[in-house]
Amino acid sequence: MSETAKSRAAALPHLRRSGLAMGDSIPLPLTMAAIFHAPGDATGFNQYGRFSNPTWDAVEHMLAHLEDAPCVAFPSGMAAISAAFFAVLKAGDRILLPSDGYHTTRALAERFLKPLGITYDVRPTSTFLDGGFDGYRLAFVETPANPGLDICDIAAVADAVHKTGAILVVDNTTMTPFGQRPLDHGADIVVAADTKAPNGHSDVLFGHVASRNADIIAAVTGWREVSGSIPGPFEAWLVHRGLETLDVRFDRMCSSAEVIARRLQGHKAISGLRYPGLEGDPSHNLARAQMERFGFLISFELASEDKAEDFINNCDLMQAATSFGGVHTSAERRLKRGDAVSAGFVRLSVGCEPVEELWKAIETSLDGISGSRLG
Repeated sequence: MSETAKSRAAALPHLRRSGLAMGDSIPLPLTMAAIFHAPGDATGFNQYGRFSNPTWDAVEHMLAHLEDAPCVAFPSGMAAISAAFFAVLKAGDRILLPSDGYHTTRALAERFLKPLGITYDVRPTSTFLDGGFDGYRLAFVETPANPGLDICDIAAVADAVHKTGAILVVDNTTMTPFGQRPLDHGADIVVAADTKAPNGHSDVLFGHVASRNADIIAAVTGWREVSGSIPGPFEAWLVHRGLETLDVRFDRMCSSAEVIARRLQGHKAISGLRYPGLEGDPSHNLARAQMERFGFLISFELASEDKAEDFINNCDLMQAATSFGGVHTSAERRLKRGDAVSAGFVRLSVGCEPVEELWKAIETSLDGISGSRLG
């Protein structure tokens, strides 16, 4: 971890300190309110729960500290992505999306943007630069892409996109600001699902938009206020609590993933292994230059649907679940979620379990399917 990252991590749990008065609670209070006392001209004060909430303010302060940029909180990652689109796009605009990123982003474009006259094209993450960006209003990348973990060069894409006058949006959900900093590489907007590692306990949906462009932040904030796409105070409180331990959890998860990925290379049941931290991975050299950590996600293929399901369901230290980034290790066969992958494709999210115990459980389950029925 860089010295800047260490400093950012150290300050994160103490951001409220400067504003505390004698007798104030050190943990963040939860403000559950739809209305606030607002006699007369209440400009600059809380007035109504769709406009603002002190608990949002606190979690946005933490997220802004991590991103080194203003942040706007949303009730899910897709709400954040939707806000980034609807706040800056208009009829007649054309956008570019990753063909191998999170499929719901493409579904949003197909089902809701396209009928409004906003067209879209798709392009693989690994070759996102190919073909240029002329004619686009906005380019959207997810790197590493979920679930295949391909990577694109954010700085190079940002430079090419900006030369055409377009905006670059980066989905940083898989990495968090501790693993990768897209705004530092030239992105105009970062979106993320804080449902994942930032909250870390798989008990809340949340998302945010970050940008160093004041006009974009104003537009996104206006979209939230008018559309009502607001996070609940309790959900914001949970994310605030989760963020205080993100550095510790993320470090454990990434370190364990590096160990497990290396050991998976030698297992006979595995093919198509992808992890940016492996020297032989197609994305390794770019990952070393662009990312501060290699992440906690690993993907690979097993021989069949049955073998993939057996591996996940019979591993004692693994949850069969969609989503990722929780304290518990989880895995999912991604074909059933609509991704263009093989029937035996598995996305593995490494959690916070002791790594040697976790590896034993994974190895035991893999050894079991090596001798199980053919799919």
